[in-house]
Amino acid sequence: MGFFTKIATLFGSGSASGSKSAYPSEEYKGLIITPQPKSDNGQYRIAALIEKPVEGDEENKQHHFIRSDTVGSADSAAELALLKCKNYIDQMGDKIFD
Repeated sequence: MGFFTKIATLFGSGSASGSKSAYPSEEYKGLIITPQPKSDNGQYRIAALIEKPVEGDEENKQHHFIRSDTVGSADSAAELALLKCKNYIDQMGDKIFD
């Protein structure tokens, strides 16, 4: 069992919008990143949900981040998703949600 899986088991899981994930969400620069590795032919594709909390009754803004990169384990894909999402956020800022 990987690090993220252990944390998710201890504290529950899911993004701010209530969707389920085996990996805990992480806040970065006011955005919420939830790793969502995708199984692909015995490998795992790097993927995550990036959300921007919106005040009021509106739903959070969402961006589904999916890369063509694959790795051998879901835990590795989740860790890489967090790193790549942070870089993407640094480069794009709020343009992610345009």
